[in-house]
Amino acid sequence: MTIFEKKKLERDTFRKLRDEISLDQKEHVEKNVRLYVDSFVKGYKNIAYIAIYWPLKNEVDLRSLKKKTSLALPRCVDKKKLLFYPWDENPLTKDSEGILSPNNSFPLNHLQISMILVPCLSVDKNLTRLGYGGGYFDKLRRDNNWRNVPCIGVLTSNCVSTIPLTKAEWDIPLSGFITEKEILV
Repeated sequence: MTIFEKKKLERDTFRKLRDEISLDQKEHVEKNVRLYVDSFVKGYKNIAYIAIYWPLKNEVDLRSLKKKTSLALPRCVDKKKLLFYPWDENPLTKDSEGILSPNNSFPLNHLQISMILVPCLSVDKNLTRLGYGGGYFDKLRRDNNWRNVPCIGVLTSNCVSTIPLTKAEWDIPLSGFITEKEILV
């Protein structure tokens, strides 16, 4: 079985598990993310943008962080490239993957992002992330400058794999993850 076939099976398994999560679980994950972000912001004097994601089906919604923090959202562009833009008051438009995102004139660089919060279908204790298979986050983090920006997975505890996930050579481990039960950063 190839890596792609193994990852597809893992995606199918964890997508089903994620579909079983309750609104209460998602709200508790969001609460833990807010606690972590608040402590992170207090610990640093010059916080830039916190990068989040526009929530898709059954992903934890972190948009409430905008009340307290300057946020950036990703925009997928040609050739699997991911750029972050400030989330301001301008209307959002769909990117190349059909996800709502800012379409501002200037993307942010790695020095302007203090942390990236990324959705996960699963993560294991080695911090290997299972995403949707687009490779956007791994491609971004191949650049050492971006790899130095903390990248924290967001998911519910039922999707944390108890066994190591299939890891490809291009997979870059996360800096940590947050569930409703733990903050492992």
